[in-house]
Formats: sequence, C-alpha cells, structure tokens
Amino acid sequence: MIPTPYSLRPVKYNILKDPKLINSSLYMLNQLQDTDVLWLRDPFAILTLNETVDLQISVDQFNGKQWSQKNPINTGFYMVRSNNKTIALFDEWYGQRNNSTGKKEQDVLIELMKKGAFNRLRLRVRFLDTNYFSGFCRDSRDANVVSTVHANCCKSIRAKVIDLVTVIHDWKRFKDPSRNKTIEYRWSNHSACKNSWLS
Repeated sequence: MIPTPYSLRPVKYNILKDPKLINSSLYMLNQLQDTDVLWLRDPFAILTLNETVDLQISVDQFNGKQWSQKNPINTGFYMVRSNNKTIALFDEWYGQRNNSTGKKEQDVLIELMKKGAFNRLRLRVRFLDTNYFSGFCRDSRDANVVSTVHANCCKSIRAKVIDLVTVIHDWKRFKDPSRNKTIEYRWSNHSACKNSWLS
C-alpha cells in the first residue's frame, strides 16, 4: 500500500548512499536530508503540502524566486512527493550518478536540472528560502523563523562538526530568556568551514 502524499516522517540518517533503497523508499518516504543538517524548528510548517508540488529543495543562495531554476540547489534538505515523475527523476539521477566518476550526487542533480530534466519530467520544483532553510553559504537573516541549518560550503567533516557545534551554542544563546532582545541577533562566523578551503 502506498501512503498518502507527504506522510511526514523525518529521516534520521542519509539513505541516499544506496540507490536501490532510495527508489523503493520513494514509495514510502518523501522527506530526505543530509546528516549535516540541524533542525532548530519543525520545518514542515513552512513546506507546502500542495499536491501539485513534486519537490521542495534547499539552495545555497536564494534568489528571491521560489520557482526559479536559477537558484543554486543543494541536496542538504528536500521533500519529495512520491509519484511517477519523482521516481523517474531519482532513477535518472542515480543512473547518471553511478556513471559520473568524481562528481557528487548534488553536482549530478544540478547538471540534470541545467539540461532540462525538471522541465522534461514536468516536475514542479519549489526552491526553499535560505531565511527558513539556512546554510553556511547563506545564513538566515532572521533567527526568529529559521528552521534548519545545513553545513554546506564546507570542505571537511571536521570543519562541519566544529561549526555545527557553534550553531548549537548560538541557538542556545538566542533562546536564552535573559538575552537582550533590543540588539539585532547575529550568527557566529563559520570560521572552520571558511578555513577548510585554504588547506
């Protein structure tokens, strides 16, 4: 039995390492994320449950247009509506990924999008605002609304861990009732990730 669209069950691990699992999982799951994403709030309040939207995906830099394929996607967080179009996308994506030596899965998906796969498959894709689905490439401007933080734009796992721990400390500081709320809140710099590109 195939569940109704958007049965909201978060995945706690990265199932994208096994293409067979992802294809069979699309019949049951529709929310996927990397393991380097922190959930600060429930993101489902911001995601649309509109059945005409096939894929909602995070971006490195949001251009202000949620339907624009000019947004630089990343695969840190996405929600997929299980249907024949998205199953075809994942079949094509993982078929090409397995034949793309040296490319990350994200690079293969970007290439597919640029070559028109989203349009050819008639996918309706919503690109998520970094104000709500933040990352190290672009911090959310508003800690009052941010839902997730992705350790993107970072070269090493060690640097990701250091900077994600800093985000947790920032979050605790933000949530502290004694914090001076008249001063604009700012996230700490992602220094470890920035420096990871220098070595």
